[in-house]
Amino acid sequence: MLTPAASGSGAEASAAGPVLELAGVEVRVEGNTILTGIDWQVEHGQHWVVLGPNGGGKSTLLRIASLALHPSVGTVRVLGQELGRVDVRPLRARIGLASTALAEQMRGSLSAEEVVRCGRFGALEPWWHRYEPADTERAEALLAQVGLGGYGDRRMISLSSGERQRVMLARTLMPHPELVLLDEPTANLDFGGREDLIDALQQLAADPASPPTVLVIHRVEDIPASATHLLALKAARVAAQGPLDATLSAGLLGDLFGLPVHLHRAGARWVAYRDPSA
Repeated sequence: MLTPAASGSGAEASAAGPVLELAGVEVRVEGNTILTGIDWQVEHGQHWVVLGPNGGGKSTLLRIASLALHPSVGTVRVLGQELGRVDVRPLRARIGLASTALAEQMRGSLSAEEVVRCGRFGALEPWWHRYEPADTERAEALLAQVGLGGYGDRRMISLSSGERQRVMLARTLMPHPELVLLDEPTANLDFGGREDLIDALQQLAADPASPPTVLVIHRVEDIPASATHLLALKAARVAAQGPLDATLSAGLLGDLFGLPVHLHRAGARWVAYRDPSA
């Protein structure tokens, strides 16, 4: 099972308020507005999906949440600490982050276990820090938790895209994070790899000790059954936000992507496609 954040890590200090809070956030780059008017909170026990078209600001939002980018305007509080008023280095260690860009930085000759173990310090190489046998044991246990038991010695270059993404998911959990951010982990995966990853996300969220998560996606079919809330972005602004079942609709999708959409539930999952009758 997922182990809760260790006592003394700062979890107690942030437990009373939102895990992540953005107020009046705006990001401008070279005169272009990437995000504007963003007011958003992630609470304990919530699992958010961020959905929207390309260029809507989803990845920029995650860069802010991971403390990699300061907004041009607005206030950002992560785990009870305000960006700009705190040393972000120890704060980053309390956040689990997985992205395609990060996965591409990992050396292909590293083993799956080494990649996960390095996540304890957010490192790219295992020789940058000193590790204990317990770290190796935890890395192996996390690999098993995402369905990769026995894969610890496998080199990253030998794994499929879906397997590598599950390794990166296990890596996000290595430092006992209090917040997990996942930037399009299903991108470029085939059907089997996508379903394996979504299943791993659902199993992790089922654990009561699971930290809040923010998952950036493009397709409603990639929404895990464990998702609780939706943030929809379009043209740098919030188009909608709230509990998933009350927020996601064919009308919202049509507005986001500019075409008539048919949306329905398939068990605990969602399916959307262009409405042929419109």
